Amino acid sequence: MNDYAGQHEVISENMTSQITTDLARFVQELKQERKSNFHDGRKAQQHMETCWKQLESSKRRFERDCKEADRAQQYFEKMDADINVTKADVEKARQQAQIRHQMAEDSKADYSSSLQKFNQEQHEYYHTHIPSIFQKIQEMEERRIVRIGESMKTYAEVDRQVIPIIGKCLDGIVKAAEAINQKSDSQLVIEAYKSGFEPPGDIEFEDYTQPMKRTVSDNSLSNSRGDGKPELKFGGKSKGKLWPFIKKNKSPKQQKEPLSHRFNEFMISKPKIHCFRSLKRGLSLKLGATPEDFSNLPPEQRRKKLQQKVDELNKEIQKEMDQRDAITKMKDVYLKNPQMGDPASLDHKLTEVSQNIEKLRLEAQKFEAWLAEVEGRLPARGEQARRQSGMYDGQGAPTANSCAQDRESSPDGSYTEERSQENEVKVLATDFDDEFDDEEPLPAIGTCKALYTFEGQNEGTISVIEGEILYVIEEDKGDGWTRIRRNEDEEGYVPTSYVEVYLDKNAKGAKTYI
Repeated sequence: MNDYAGQHEVISENMTSQITTDLARFVQELKQERKSNFHDGRKAQQHMETCWKQLESSKRRFERDCKEADRAQQYFEKMDADINVTKADVEKARQQAQIRHQMAEDSKADYSSSLQKFNQEQHEYYHTHIPSIFQKIQEMEERRIVRIGESMKTYAEVDRQVIPIIGKCLDGIVKAAEAINQKSDSQLVIEAYKSGFEPPGDIEFEDYTQPMKRTVSDNSLSNSRGDGKPELKFGGKSKGKLWPFIKKNKSPKQQKEPLSHRFNEFMISKPKIHCFRSLKRGLSLKLGATPEDFSNLPPEQRRKKLQQKVDELNKEIQKEMDQRDAITKMKDVYLKNPQMGDPASLDHKLTEVSQNIEKLRLEAQKFEAWLAEVEGRLPARGEQARRQSGMYDGQGAPTANSCAQDRESSPDGSYTEERSQENEVKVLATDFDDEFDDEEPLPAIGTCKALYTFEGQNEGTISVIEGEILYVIEEDKGDGWTRIRRNEDEEGYVPTSYVEVYLDKNAKGAKTYI
C-alpha cells in the first residue's frame, strides 16, 4: 500500500514539475496577450467614434453656413430692389452676402475633407485593424489548444511510466491479502495475553472415616486455616493463582461450586462486549497506540493528562514569545546601528518563530477544547472536597484497620477477603483476571443513595437519578469515583460526591462517604 501510494506521489510530482508549473506560466502569458488585444480593439473603436464626431461637427457647421449665406443673399436682393435704401446700405448688404458665401464654401471644403478622412478610417477599421485583432486572438486560442493537447500527452507519458510499478504493487497487495492467516493472528493475540498459570492437579481422596485430623494435598483447591500449612503455590509467575474464571470475590452467603460447573458456565455463557472492548483497549495500549486526546483513560486521569499537556504547550508558547521579543530587540539595535549587523538577516528567523507560536497556539486550543469537554462532564471539584469520612465506634475501628491490612489489592483495584471457615476456598487476585472481570459480576459490598442526578456520557460511567438506591461494588480509590451496579447488566462509575455510600459493617475497612 505504501509503494502504491508512493507511485501516485511520483505522478503528482511529475505533473507539478512538467505540466502544472509551465501551464500556469503559459496561462498568465495568454491573459496578458488577451488583455493587450482587447485594449487595441477598444482604442481603435474610440478612434472611430472620434472621427465620427468630427464629421458630424463639420457637417452641422457646413449646414449652418449655407443657411446663413442664403439668408444674406436674400437680404441683399431685397435691399437692392428697394428704391428707398441708400447705395451704402446696398453695398454693405452685398459685402455681407459675399462673406457668408465664402464661409459656406470653406465649410463645404472642410466637410468634404472630414468625410473623406472618415471613410478612409472606417475602411481601415473594418478591413485592417479589427480583422488583425481578431486574427491575433484566434492565433492565441489556437496556441492554447495546442498547449493543452501537449499537456495531455505529457500526462499520459508520466502515467505510463509508473503503470508497470503500480501493477506490481497491486499484485503485491493481492498476494499479501491472500497470505493472511487468521490462525497465526489469533495465536499472536493469545501469546500476548496468556496468563502463564498451570491448571491444578487432581484432587486427592480425603478419608473422613479415619479418626484423624483432615489433611489437604499439596495440589488441592481447598486450604485449611488451622493446620498451619502454607498456602497454595504454583511455580514461576503464576504464584497464588487459581482457575481464572472463578469469581474473585464471594460473599459469605455464597456456596462453593465445582470447578467443572464454573468452566461449563463460562463456555455456554454469552460473551459481553465489555470483555472484548477491554481486550481491544489493552492491545492498543501494548502496541503503543495511545489516543492523542487520552480518551482511553478514566475521566479524572484524562483531565489531569490534558491539563498537563496544556501547561506544557503554554510553556513552549512563552518560550517562543520570549525568543521573538529578543529577536525584535536585536533587529531594532541593528536598525539604529547598521554597523553591528544586517536587520534583514533576522527576518527569516522572526518569521519562523512566529509560525512556531501560531502552531503551538492551535495545538493548545485543541487540547483546551478537550479539557473543557472533560471538565464540563465531571462534577465540580468543590463538591468532591465536601466528602467527609463517617464515624464509627472505637471497638470497630481497630478491627477495621486490622482487616484493611488483610486486603490483597488486584490490578483493577478490587480486593479479596479471607475466610475463617475451613470448607471455604480462598480466592486470590490474578493478573489474568483483568481481562475477564466483566464476565462475572463483583459482589456488592454495600449500598448507596444518589444525592444528585448524574448523566454518564463517558465510557465506563453510568447515569443515576436523584434518590435512586444502588449497590456499591468498588470503593473510591482516591480519584473521586465509586463503582456501582443497578442490576446484573448495568454497572459503572459515578462521582463519589454525588452519592451517599453505606458499606456493610462486615466489609473490611467499611466507611461511609457523604
